[in-house]
Amino acid sequence: MSDINQILSDTPENMSKAIRHFESELSKIRAGKASPAMLDGIMVEYYGNPTPLQQVANVTVLDARTISIQPWEKSMLQPIERGIMAANIGVTPQNDGVNIRLFLPPLTEERRKELVKKCGGEGEQAKISIRNIRRDAIEQVKKLQKDGLSEDICKDAEKNIQDETDSFISLVEKVLAAKEKEIMSV
Repeated sequence: MSDINQILSDTPENMSKAIRHFESELSKIRAGKASPAMLDGIMVEYYGNPTPLQQVANVTVLDARTISIQPWEKSMLQPIERGIMAANIGVTPQNDGVNIRLFLPPLTEERRKELVKKCGGEGEQAKISIRNIRRDAIEQVKKLQKDGLSEDICKDAEKNIQDETDSFISLVEKVLAAKEKEIMSV
């Protein structure tokens, strides 16, 4: 019986991790406003090692369309520029010899639609992750049933797992709808 309880407690926990990952991916997609989160995941070459940008520079938002990057070492200006260009975030860095500035252009209608499509793709990935977690949990329950657990308990567990899945998938859709609204608002 404790195995089934373990499965039922692990499943929502794993689904929550999928939601958190989905939200972090959405935060990297800009919705017209400058955000330091846009630069998460950008790696720069620091003495031969790939290092996250935030570990070699101070990243600040100057206004709604400008991000300032101030490296802690002046020698890091070129590697940071290369890292931003390689990340292909759609912005060209401007180097003034001390700081690097990223000027975000206003979003066109076409670009907004592309971003909404990209968000939809991230949403689909989150739903796939949640469904995979459901599949694994149900397989574990069926294995317990083969090992002698009663059929009624297994059916109840499967129903609980499906209910959790449905609630998490609806949460993905709510988060997605909010992000799409944010992107499409001018």
